[in-house]
Amino acid sequence: MTCDSTVDVGRVSIIGAGKVGSTLAEILLEKNIANVVLLDIISDLPQGIALDLIQAKALYLNDRQIIGTNDYVDTADSDIVVITSGQPRKPGMSRDELLKINSQIVVNVAKAAFAHSPNAIFIVVTNPLDLMTYLAWQTIGIPGHRVIGMGSLLDAARFRTFIAMELGISVANISGMVLGTHGNLMIPLPRYSTVNGIPITEIMDDSAIARIIERTRNGGAEIVKLMKTGSAYYAPAASTSLMIESILKNQNQLLPCSAYLQGQYGLENIFLGVPCLLGSQGVGKVLELDLTDAEYSALINCERKMRQTIEMAQKILNI
Repeated sequence: MTCDSTVDVGRVSIIGAGKVGSTLAEILLEKNIANVVLLDIISDLPQGIALDLIQAKALYLNDRQIIGTNDYVDTADSDIVVITSGQPRKPGMSRDELLKINSQIVVNVAKAAFAHSPNAIFIVVTNPLDLMTYLAWQTIGIPGHRVIGMGSLLDAARFRTFIAMELGISVANISGMVLGTHGNLMIPLPRYSTVNGIPITEIMDDSAIARIIERTRNGGAEIVKLMKTGSAYYAPAASTSLMIESILKNQNQLLPCSAYLQGQYGLENIFLGVPCLLGSQGVGKVLELDLTDAEYSALINCERKMRQTIEMAQKILNI
């Protein structure tokens, strides 16, 4: 089966039809961004979601297409493959505790999807996100600019949201920058986060900024605690759709994402959240910010933790 259309648009395969995957599929269709293949191992689940979305699509007034499938053959020749497969975080569970469960899932998914779409750009959403991005890249062995993790974009969205709430200002006026890993060690950067170009350090006191940074770092856990039986999916899906749109339309938006570093920030062979230009080739360029000693030390701490986690995952996977 194929996603035929009279318009030359991108083909995006979403692996995992859970809440993130299905919500992402709906956004891509509603915003007329791409044709979609939704795959899951659960029989009939992606087919049912796809049928529901096809009927909703009748109201979107566009001709984007979607199919649901349990067979990777149907994902062939995708422009972008999005990996959302894995277990969600449960209350009290850290991202690192997901490591053992999700590492094998992501490795298997990456292999299967790459076999049918060897020229695709891969976006990883599964947690622990930076680790899973590294494992996907290591598994399929493609250039690092074609494998990207979503995490820091979501973190920046949360940072922007909490700044807007604190100031009572439209979030449209706010930009936010977050580096590092998608987790408790993330590095929100107040100096590079602005309200209509004005750094928040000039319009907010230190205690308010510290409170917002702490809430940003715990943004995912706060949602997990409230939901009790699940984790965030609207904001992760919206973040991923923005990445997809920038890539398919070659917009070269500057977005903080988990990108492969090859000397940038003095780091090698690691995926960390950094500002990067996303276009038709994936990560076109990593922007190197001028960091203070404290900010750079925090980034190195993220790198050290990531390398430890990578070694742990490699032992589990015996690679």
